[in-house]
Amino acid sequence: MSDRENKSRERQDHIEEFIKNQVRERNLDERTIKAYRLDLEHLYLWFGESGVDYPDSRAVERYLKYLSTERKLRTSTIIRKYRVFCCYMEYLFRQGSSAPGPAILPPALPKLPDCEKTQDNVLSKAEIDAFFIAINREYENLDNDFRRRVCLRDNVMMELLFYHGIEISELLRLELSDYERETGILSIPGKRKKQRCVRLFSKKLKDKMEQWLCVHAYFEKKDAYSNYLFLSKIGKPLSMEMVIRIFDKYRILAGIEKESTPKDLKRSMKRYAQELMMERCS
Repeated sequence: MSDRENKSRERQDHIEEFIKNQVRERNLDERTIKAYRLDLEHLYLWFGESGVDYPDSRAVERYLKYLSTERKLRTSTIIRKYRVFCCYMEYLFRQGSSAPGPAILPPALPKLPDCEKTQDNVLSKAEIDAFFIAINREYENLDNDFRRRVCLRDNVMMELLFYHGIEISELLRLELSDYERETGILSIPGKRKKQRCVRLFSKKLKDKMEQWLCVHAYFEKKDAYSNYLFLSKIGKPLSMEMVIRIFDKYRILAGIEKESTPKDLKRSMKRYAQELMMERCS
């Protein structure tokens, strides 16, 4: 095996060991694992094309700048990749990896162009209102009971993301036993086996959750999955991709042109509250 092949194999081993470490420590979902692997593989690919032998902090800074100025990726995407690279370099340092040149330290995030900083995919109050109006309007106009149940499920999920800031991976792990119907308290299984509790403060949301629980049996096709709070049409747990498609459907119906994601919906509550307060004070 050539030196180049040995280096490639060694790098791939580093990536896989790092991912296993992160799965143990942070209980990552499959979508996040895939994103970590792609981020690091693309980093090493750029290193190879640029003649870089090892991921020291200066090389990673150059790569981040390349993503911003030449690839013109969104600020949020670059920051996400930056965090992955920081974790990876810290992992290599803990493993005692010896690199030539500068010490392995987390890179500094390069200064991003001003035009990138102005991009904002967090939804405004008007957009949030339009988003939920689109869901409610579809629910009212549907004449098929099964489709109304699916729409009800989607409504509950989107409101949990927005009103209570639940992570999508947490949403997908919820089980029927995590919700206490009498008190409206939801126990959310987080990372590293930690749990937190939130109380559904909206009576409308609690009513919708109750309606959803009453029709949950219609989605229970397989006993192995019937304990999941949110199920697909064929009775299996929903995937991250499905949640993204559901969000995109109503984003488009609401006429929202931003390339927002369900994560942006989760992050929009603070802005919504600020704009609501400004409306009331004006």
